[in-house]
Amino acid sequence: MKRQNQNIKSNILKKIFIKICRKLDFEIIDQANLHLPVMNKGIKNNLSKIGRESLLMPMGRIKVTRPVKSLNIILRTCASVNMLSQSKKRIFNLTKKDYSLKTLASIINSINNSKKLFKKIRLKFVIIDHNSDEKIIKKMKKLLKKQFFKSEIIKLNIELYKKKIKKINQEGKRVTTNQVSNMSNINQSLHLGKDCDDLVYFVEDDYIHTANAIEEMIYTYERISSQTGRELILCPSDYPYLYNKLENSNIFLGHKHHWRSVNETLCTFLTSSKIINKHFKKFVSACELEHYPFEKPFHDIYKSELCISPMPAIAVHYTNINSIYGLSPLINYKKLWEKNKL
Repeated sequence: MKRQNQNIKSNILKKIFIKICRKLDFEIIDQANLHLPVMNKGIKNNLSKIGRESLLMPMGRIKVTRPVKSLNIILRTCASVNMLSQSKKRIFNLTKKDYSLKTLASIINSINNSKKLFKKIRLKFVIIDHNSDEKIIKKMKKLLKKQFFKSEIIKLNIELYKKKIKKINQEGKRVTTNQVSNMSNINQSLHLGKDCDDLVYFVEDDYIHTANAIEEMIYTYERISSQTGRELILCPSDYPYLYNKLENSNIFLGHKHHWRSVNETLCTFLTSSKIINKHFKKFVSACELEHYPFEKPFHDIYKSELCISPMPAIAVHYTNINSIYGLSPLINYKKLWEKNKL
């Protein structure tokens, strides 16, 4: 009976100690079973609290001083054009509409995978479409119809934006019709993005996302922005061409991925409306003159702003398998493709 009484006393003392830790905002961990009794979570659970703190074992916690308030996702689609500037086929040899629809499905799946986040963060989804077949538009609407978040599909106002594009590019060549529509779509998305309340994710319609992509970007933005005291640019893809040259990178711990600083991206990235407005003329300059490389104005911005990319990728650019601007390394491409069912 004495031993039983000791166990009861021990349990009572333990409960009292846990309550005291909660009041003092302390966290403890039981090393025997990796359980955090104050939070009542295991080490494999998500330990961070959106808008409040980022907690990684064994790094401790970081107070979030830069909470995310809202996320606007702007997806640029053109299901009628297979490749912007190439005649090569993509991995799996399918038509462009398959990649456009799969991209949309993967983003929806990733949003739904982190549904709890959006009880505290406002979310809006916009598709800017150019020349996709009406059947594809209907399929997009069907995919979006039953979702919990607001969404809309708008047509690219190409007549407005193509007037601002110089007909001859930086290499002295004539700008193609496909590139004109691409530059116009980027321009329209930037104009939408600068009026958003907080974060904006600009994404092209050939990027397949992992289930944790949206969650990883939001939590990582809060964590690293709070650490550095800076607004950020996040590129969700780990491009193979970034490994073709030797250059220094800063390594960061994100939510569940390592992230590294990069100096170049393509045109899919997440940032804040503050960054867009701060560098708006530079961003838009990529839509008025076709530079070489195309994203050069963006790369100029990254010289003064922190741009980071995950290792491994959380969104993969499904283009030709031999392209150095496409498929991220160390990814099971077929498995990711098949996971994102329509």
